Amino acid sequence: MELCEQSASDLARMIAARQLAPSEVMAACLARIAAVNPQVNAVVSLCDADALMAKARAADDAPPQGWLHGLPLAVKDLCATKGLRTTWGSPLFAHHVPQADDLLAARMRAAGAIFIGKTNTPEWGHGSHSFNPVFGATRNPYDLTRTAGGSSGGAAAALATRMVPVADGSDMMGSLRNPAGFCNVYGFRPSWGLVPGDADGDTFLATLATEGPMGRTVEDVARLLQVQAGPNPEVPFSVPVQDLTAGLAQASLRGKRIAWLADWGGAYAMEPGIVPLCEAALQVFAEQGAEVEAVAPPFPAEKLWQAWTTLRAMLNAGRMKPLYDDPAKRALLKPETLWEIEQGQGLTAQAVFEASTIRSRYYAHMARLFTRFDAIALPTAQVWPFPVGWRWPQEINGVTMDTYHRWMEVVIPVSLIGLPALSVPVGFGANGLPMGMQLAGPVGADAAVLAMGQAYHLATDWPRKRPPQLED
Repeated sequence: MELCEQSASDLARMIAARQLAPSEVMAACLARIAAVNPQVNAVVSLCDADALMAKARAADDAPPQGWLHGLPLAVKDLCATKGLRTTWGSPLFAHHVPQADDLLAARMRAAGAIFIGKTNTPEWGHGSHSFNPVFGATRNPYDLTRTAGGSSGGAAAALATRMVPVADGSDMMGSLRNPAGFCNVYGFRPSWGLVPGDADGDTFLATLATEGPMGRTVEDVARLLQVQAGPNPEVPFSVPVQDLTAGLAQASLRGKRIAWLADWGGAYAMEPGIVPLCEAALQVFAEQGAEVEAVAPPFPAEKLWQAWTTLRAMLNAGRMKPLYDDPAKRALLKPETLWEIEQGQGLTAQAVFEASTIRSRYYAHMARLFTRFDAIALPTAQVWPFPVGWRWPQEINGVTMDTYHRWMEVVIPVSLIGLPALSVPVGFGANGLPMGMQLAGPVGADAAVLAMGQAYHLATDWPRKRPPQLED
């Protein structure tokens, strides 16, 4: 357990200095998984232990490939991994074993990571609650009757329980942020284009989702992002790699200007206790020298929702049309996925154009706001981790949620225009459950947002201060 408490960066430094062997890390990781994974169900498709130990022993004496050399990594089950079952949480792919890695997996493997299995996710990543008919539900390590969030819920729970030292995830509608907040870890959504996807399907219009890193320290998040980032010449809008760790050593909040958007002027229903907990965290930012100012919403929430649901439905309907058109396959799609596709099928070209225009105008508004502020802050979620048996929250404070994802609306201001955003832990409510806060900057300010997060982490370190208390 002591090795599992170490950050990925510290483990890597010890391995590089020959103070620690990858086989020792692997043995500790597998022991931890055996002890706690049956309780949380975060790691799925776990590889054979003997085979993993053989790979780790081979790494003991091999020259390092990269900073992840010899570290165990469980890849999110929405990312294809060569020779390792990848299901997307769907019964249609319950036994699917890819012949090649997706680009993200290839980059992490090339940096020396040893893939041990996958992390659980909702079917097709739809919804911020990690349950599916292939593997079941992932449970929150702080309360096993609650959800770990999603769609990177398995990754967040695996990190929180110390089963893995660092993790990858992906984020369209908060999937790197919501589970991080629910599990008391960090999740970072990069600027769109910093971590490009593979050159398949549409790559010009599909600019709402991105992959990215999660960790128990901001340093781990930044270093994994450095591995994941970099242009893919076959994909448009990729951006050059920047040094994402350079600002961590001298990280400071002094003089930083942060706009607090709270519940977007009352537009986003929030369960009691979430906003005050975030405001307490912002007081830490202020104590560290930041200037925090509550500001009015810069754009109408209903317009953002209109643009978001239109563009999201369009992309889902287009991408999943082959499955929908086959009646046998359609019968095995979850109701939320069917709803997304059918919403998209009913769209007109004019509706999509109007949504894109709203998105464009909002981007311009935020560009002007960022001339006054270094970052904006919003709660990571509108609800506390909810019962694991629910599909999704039906209401918040008496306000009915009219779609399966309306309760996640607070993440849209970031996702719609591809802002870099770090979900930072802000502590625990009176219910004993964790919560997070989004810290987002202008497009391209990934390193600056990570540096601000590092200064906050050094002042708080919630993941180390309050780990989950699971019985081994």
